[in-house]
Parts: sequence; C-alpha cells; structure tokens
Amino acid sequence: MPGTVLLLAASPVGKGCLVDAASVLPVLAAVPPAVLAGTDTANVVELADPLEPQAVLTRLRAAAAAPGPLTVFVTGQLQLDRKQRLPHLALARTTPSTVRYTGFPWHWFREELRLRSAGTTTLLVDLHADAETWAWLRGRGLECGPGVTVYGRVAPPAGRRRVAAPTYMKAVATVLRSGGRPELEQLHQMALARIAGEGEVGDLVLWGGGAGASGGAGAGFAPVAAPALPVPVPGSVPGGFVPRPPDRPERPRPQALPEGVNPDGPEDDPHVLITAAVQAGDHPAADTLAARWEHAALLAHGAGSAEVLHWSEVRADLAMFAGDAERSCRTWMAVASARLAAGQPADAVPVEAAVDRAHHQWGRITDRDRARALGPALAELRGRVPGRRQGALDHVREQLRHLQTQS
Repeated sequence: MPGTVLLLAASPVGKGCLVDAASVLPVLAAVPPAVLAGTDTANVVELADPLEPQAVLTRLRAAAAAPGPLTVFVTGQLQLDRKQRLPHLALARTTPSTVRYTGFPWHWFREELRLRSAGTTTLLVDLHADAETWAWLRGRGLECGPGVTVYGRVAPPAGRRRVAAPTYMKAVATVLRSGGRPELEQLHQMALARIAGEGEVGDLVLWGGGAGASGGAGAGFAPVAAPALPVPVPGSVPGGFVPRPPDRPERPRPQALPEGVNPDGPEDDPHVLITAAVQAGDHPAADTLAARWEHAALLAHGAGSAEVLHWSEVRADLAMFAGDAERSCRTWMAVASARLAAGQPADAVPVEAAVDRAHHQWGRITDRDRARALGPALAELRGRVPGRRQGALDHVREQLRHLQTQS
C-alpha cells in the first residue's frame, strides 16, 4: 500500500527565529519518496513556513485520513502560549504574544492522529525551544499520542541572536540519501551520533511513544534501551483530548464486524476495529461499533464521564469521515456542551477543540436549511467559547445572516 509523507518546516520571521527550519526541505526533498516513507511508493506533501495554523491542520488532517503508513517530518521551534502554557509549533507570523492564535498547538497532532491504526504512524522531529519552553519540556516531555511512534530531539536555546541549523533532520536526510532505509530506531541513533560528533549534546531526546529524557553528560541522548515513559501534559485532560478509557467496560464482543476483520486477532482494541472499518469504507459498521462502546461506557461510568465523551468524540470524527457534516457538527456541539456542563472552563483545550470542530463541520453542511437550523445554537455556543481564532463568533453570525437572507 502506498505511504504518505508530510514534510513540515516552520519558524517565525524576524528576531524570534531560533532555527532555520526551511533549510532542511531541499535536503529531504532530494530523498526518494519511497525511502522517506519506507514503502514501495509514496505521496509527499511539503509545507514550508506556513502562515496559518488552519493551513497546517488541513494538510495534517488530509494526511491522517490517507490509508497506509504515514510519516510526518516536523522541523521548527516550540513556544508556550501565555494563557494556558501549552506548547505550540511556531509558524511564520508567531510572536511571543500571539502564540495562542498564530502557532500550531502541539496537541493537535495527537487529536488528528488518534484514529489511525497503531504502528502505522511515525513522527520524526527536530525541534528547538526557547529557555521558557525548554524548562517546561524538561519537566514534562512532549506527548504525541498512544498510537504514534516518535523519534527526534528538542534542542535547548542556542544563545542570543543565533539562528541554529536543523542538524538532526539534516543528518536523517543524509543517512537516507546514502542508500537504503535503516529501521527507524537505527536511523534515529545514526542521526544522533552524527550531531553528537559535532558537539551537540544535552538535547531532550524523543523515542518510542513520544516521551523524552535528557541525555547524559557527553552523550547528548538517552540510551536506546531506556524505556519510554509517557509524561502527559498537565491539566484536566492530557494532551488536549480525552485519552482512551484506562478501564475498558465489560461488554459483549460486537456481532457485526467489517468484512475481513479477524475478531480474535490484534484488533481486540476497538479503535483498531473501527479504523479497519473506516479504511474499508464501511462507515455504518464503524459507527455501530463506536455506538456500542459509547453505550457500554454510559452504563459503566455514567453520562458526562470521560469515557462517554471519548466515544462521542470518536463518533463525531466518524461522521466527518463518512461525509455527514451535519451529524458531526451536532455531535461536537453536544460534546462541548457536556464538557461545559461538567464544569470545564470555556478556554479548556478540549472544550475549544470541540467547538472549533463543530464550527468547521457546520461550514461543510451543503444543505442550506439544515445549516440555517444549526446556526443559532452554534452561535450561542461560540459566544460562550470564542476559541483561539480571532473573529470566529463574527464569522458564525455573518454566515448565519447570509443563510437567513437566502430563500
């Protein structure tokens, strides 16, 4: 099956730039697509110094929906927003005071990749951090999601008025260009050895599930044999979305499985079963499976629980994959309302994410009457949860007025 590769390089313009991220793209572009992806054939999408977070989100979402292996190469710098203190990938227009609105929230990677089958998604990252973000990361690591394999490094500040080079990612590209494609762990170690040989030590190294550990003196990276210890982002909901329920409710095995899925195989994880159904184009079966788990979570944990909300979010995404924008919008609105009713603040990451997704799906409803009917409720919800995008409420109101003037 063909693979998909997303090459993302981003850094701010001006004095806030810590790394010349885009300089790595010509080196990566010289690597054959199949070698980048580790598959026989591959499609490559390149994003160089994007301006808007939504542009990155659109490309990431499209890549995540593609069948087959996905490899994402991310080069850039991390900064914390001033309000919630969460890491963002700085984009071209990002400044310290506008990170929340102009940067790409790191937890969006987790949100967009969460429904992919385990073992099919890899992130290779070469990131730099300012002093504040570096101190935050050393205590928490960088969480990328349970089904994502991550290799790379986060480099500490390079010093005042110095723009660093993405040496780790260039080393990865150099190894890949030399012929063949080693296993990812070997590729990672080869790249680290190259930059350590050039005197770069003390990086925060990412491996396995995305956890980090600072390297020992003179080594510059954690030993390969060290276990990956996932460290969640602090807050009521780690990483910006409800994780899979840690305690699975007891339930009968679903009776209707998509064709070709082995109920006794590794697909015991319901997320894998659902993903297989989506990739097979059997959207009704996928939603049926998710609905059964949602009902089981309701019986086991009660309405408004994290487990129920998780499965509601899964069903909202499944509606999007099935092309049912109205159902997806309604479900995301219900999730946001449930979180607010449970006492989560309007600026909590999962609340904002739910409203943003409802807003996005509302804009994709092609039936004007149905979009018009949903508009007032979305405007009311958007008034309570303005989100990070300036003018979002005005956009809903303007579009609703436009729909109401049409016959």
